[in-house]
Amino acid sequence: MTERRARRNPPIAERVVLDSAHIGDIHGALGTLKMDAERPRGFKRRVLALLAIVGPGIIVMVGDNDAGGVATYSQAGQNYGTSLLWVLLLLIPVLIVNQEMVVRLGAVTGMGHGKLIFERFGKLWGAFSIGDLFILDFLTLVTEFIGVSLAFSYFGVSPYISVPAMAALLVLVTVTGSFQRWERFMFFFIAANFLVIPLLLFAHAPIGPVVHDFIIPGVKGGLNGTSALLIIAIVGTTVAPWQLFFQQSNIVDKRITPRWIPYERLDTIVGSLITVVAASAIVITCAFAFRGTHFENAFTDAGGVAHALAKTLGPAGGAMYAIILLNASLIGAAALSIATSYAVGDTFGIKHSLHRGVMDAKGFYASFTLLVFGAAAVVLIPNAPLGLITTGVQALAGVLLPAASVYLLILCNDRAILGPWVNPRWLNVISVGIISTLVILSLVLTVTTLAPNVDVVKMVEILGSILVGGLLVAAVVQVIDSRRGRPIIARGPLVNRETWTMPALALLDRPVWSRPTQWTVIAIRVYLVLAAVLLVVRTVQLASGR
Repeated sequence: MTERRARRNPPIAERVVLDSAHIGDIHGALGTLKMDAERPRGFKRRVLALLAIVGPGIIVMVGDNDAGGVATYSQAGQNYGTSLLWVLLLLIPVLIVNQEMVVRLGAVTGMGHGKLIFERFGKLWGAFSIGDLFILDFLTLVTEFIGVSLAFSYFGVSPYISVPAMAALLVLVTVTGSFQRWERFMFFFIAANFLVIPLLLFAHAPIGPVVHDFIIPGVKGGLNGTSALLIIAIVGTTVAPWQLFFQQSNIVDKRITPRWIPYERLDTIVGSLITVVAASAIVITCAFAFRGTHFENAFTDAGGVAHALAKTLGPAGGAMYAIILLNASLIGAAALSIATSYAVGDTFGIKHSLHRGVMDAKGFYASFTLLVFGAAAVVLIPNAPLGLITTGVQALAGVLLPAASVYLLILCNDRAILGPWVNPRWLNVISVGIISTLVILSLVLTVTTLAPNVDVVKMVEILGSILVGGLLVAAVVQVIDSRRGRPIIARGPLVNRETWTMPALALLDRPVWSRPTQWTVIAIRVYLVLAAVLLVVRTVQLASGR
């Protein structure tokens, strides 16, 4: 009996981690699992295990429906009705595929995304990635506090009171020294996210048109440069680089090992569904609340939407929307700040865990606090270029997204760090298709930021043709390399996936990449440098009024 149980629940191999607090029992918001817990058998035990593990996937997905997301979904509904709902439906597999890969990276390697980029791509591009992440996260955090300001302004509260108060609240719920307590606070924000359901009911949306627009792609008024950019904005606000860094590090911090990967996958799937349902509810609400009124096709900002809903749905509708905006801003700010602090800990080798108290992880909590209050302070600066910051955030996210996605795919095919958990071939095919689409959208968003008058539709057609040609060439080269006996990934002996974890970094050789992979990395690096330089130039021009 004992022998059969041992075969069914083999011991997990010793895990390599950067912080000793990352090893131990799993203390989740909804339950606890012992470090050496057996694989559960029976429906009830599996549900209890799932409840203990859920968190990172749901938090990262709901956190991405932040202030910018609420504004973008509102704009889609107010200006284009429900005609863009199909975009949100297509984003479900994109979210699941991207985030499932970081689930395996976190559980198997025991390290954050930034640390793995440093180790497998070198210090130069590791520093470049972390530096860009910090800038992007800080600017995005500023937009979250803009959302806080707009939400409280609806209730007549001054930003000089609301913004510092919410910044202090974020710090207080984070520096508790308890991962479980922090996750419970996040679940409170997640629960508040469901206010979108009663708000949707206020709009009395008919079922038929909604179902039609979910299934049949179309654009109200036809596809043009403006509508194409909004579609790109919807994708960009739903799929963001910081998500990769947050979920991987949060999985490590929660002490999730390979044994629990199936449960964390389910957590991620549930999170993606919640995200798309909430986003769709906002689109549908704005579509039908403003249809036939002078507010239709007249989006200004999220604050304007709250006041407009108060007139079309009544004061309760406007108040609920303002609370949804506030909640989205807070959970987005919390996830962004933690993601950046995790990356700081990975980069500088300091203690970085929510299991540790303030005095035991001073650098980790100090970076979090400085980030939060620094972003809040920017919002309170008189005549601060908040509109320019919002535009810059979108463009910078567009620049970073291809690199983050490509690096993620390469890491998930690195057998030295993932062993038997590397991507299967079918997943690589799907991932390449998704990443190729994201690359096109990223290029369009970047170019239109630099040259607003460009023909977006024509640009998409040209980029799509170039990308398809490039993929065909890469596929041919890959086949030739394979036939010459040069496998892209060195195959190792068969091992038990449940017990396999990454060896110590000192024991790993530098990765050897195929020619298509080398070309892709070079292209991404060139694109990052050129786009970053052009973006800085354009930002300076906008700031000077040119």
